[in-house]
Amino acid sequence: MKTYEEAKQWIENQEKFGIRPGLKRVEWLLERLDHPERRLKSIHVGGTNGKGSVVQFLQEPMKEAGIVAGTFTSPYVTDFRERIAVNGEPISEEDFTECATIVRKEAEEMAKTSLGNATSFELLTVIAAYYFAKKVFPDIVIWEVGLGGRFDSTNVMYPMISVITNVGHDHQSILGQTLTEIAKEKAGIIKSGVPVVTAEENEEVLALFREIAKEKKATLYEWNDTFEVYDDSVSSSGATFSFRSILKRQDMEAIQLTMLGRHQVKNAATALMVLRYLTTYYAFPVEDDDIRAGFERALWPGRLEYRTGEVDVLLDGAHNREGIESLKAAIQETFPNRPLHFIIGMTKEKDPAALLAPLKELTVASCTAVPFDFERAKEAEAIAEKSPIADTKTATSWKKAWETLKQQAKEEDLVVFAGSLYFISEVRRSLSYF
Repeated sequence: MKTYEEAKQWIENQEKFGIRPGLKRVEWLLERLDHPERRLKSIHVGGTNGKGSVVQFLQEPMKEAGIVAGTFTSPYVTDFRERIAVNGEPISEEDFTECATIVRKEAEEMAKTSLGNATSFELLTVIAAYYFAKKVFPDIVIWEVGLGGRFDSTNVMYPMISVITNVGHDHQSILGQTLTEIAKEKAGIIKSGVPVVTAEENEEVLALFREIAKEKKATLYEWNDTFEVYDDSVSSSGATFSFRSILKRQDMEAIQLTMLGRHQVKNAATALMVLRYLTTYYAFPVEDDDIRAGFERALWPGRLEYRTGEVDVLLDGAHNREGIESLKAAIQETFPNRPLHFIIGMTKEKDPAALLAPLKELTVASCTAVPFDFERAKEAEAIAEKSPIADTKTATSWKKAWETLKQQAKEEDLVVFAGSLYFISEVRRSLSYF
C-alpha cells in the first residue's frame, strides 16, 4: 500500500467480517511478526464503562513524569489514527501505512488457512503492537479492551497490571444476558500472577473476581477495601476528592479533576491505585505533583464534554444503561434546574425503552431521535416509537434538530447529545464548538 488512505480503507473493508471473538488469528499474526507484544511493558484496561477515562488518567500523569506511554483505544472520536497513539499523539500517516503494509502481507497469508480473515479490530491490535515494539519504543503501553475481555484481541498481552473498571449491561448478544455471564468474560483478562485493580461494587460480581483471582494467584485491589476516596465533591468545572490506599504512602488530599461527573472520581481513583502499584513495585517515577497536574489536564472527548456558546451543549457517549445512569446523575449534580433538550442517536441493537429509562427522572424539555452516518445506526422512528421520554420527536438528521433548537433555545437551556460513541464522534467533528 502506497498511501494512508489505501491502508485505512483496507482496515475498514475488513469490517464486513464482523465481530469474531477469539485469539487464534491475532496469535498467528503476532507469531509471524516475531512476537512484538513480548517486547512491551503493558497495562490492560477492561470493563464496561470508564475504560477510556482510566486510560487518560494513567497517561497524563505519566506524561508529566516524563514517561512515554503508548495507548490503544477504541472507538475513535476525531481521527481514525488516534486509536494508536504515543503521549496522546496519533500514529503518523506514514507509520500507519508502513505498519499496515507489513501486517497485510501476513494477514493475506493467514486468510488462505483455516483461520480465515482477520477482523478490522484484530488487525489494528497487531498494527499497534508492531508499531510500539518496532518503531517508537514507549516505556509502557496502555491497552483498552475492545469488547468483553476473555476473547478480545488485546488479551494476547501479558501486562504488569490489569484493570476491570466495572461490569454493566452491554453487548449482551455476545457476552451474555446476566451480569454474572458478562463478568466472566470481563474477568478473562485476569492472568496468573498479574495484579488486578477493580472499581466494581456488585457483591456477586466481586465474588466471581475474587474466586478467579485466587485461582490465578493474582492480587485483587478492590474499591472501598484496598483503596478509597473521601471528601469528594462535583461541580460544573469538574470534581475534587481525596485518596488513600493500602499501599504505604500518605493520603493525597484535594485532587482536582476537569472531567465532569462523580463517576470520574472513581475512574481517577482506579487509575491512581494502578500508579501507586507501579510506583511501589516497579519504581515508576510518578510523583504526587505529576498525578495532580495530569489529572487536572486529563480530558476524554465525547464523555460528558461541556461547551458554552450561543447555546450550551453537553456531549456524552452514554451507550448503555449504566452510562445513561451516570449521565443522569451528572446532570442532576452539575446542571440542576436547567431546561434539557436531548438529541439521541443509537445503534440498531439497543432497546430505547431500556436504555433511556433513567432519563425519565429528569425534567426533559424536549427529546429528538435522529439517525447518523453509520451502518448500524438505528432509525429515528424506531427510537421514538419505544422512547420512554414523552413526546419524543424525530428529525431527518441531527443537524436539522440542532438548527431547530438553536432558533428556539433560551439562555439557560442545555442541549445534550447522547448515545452511541459513533454518533457523538460525528457530532463532535462537525460542531464548531469543538
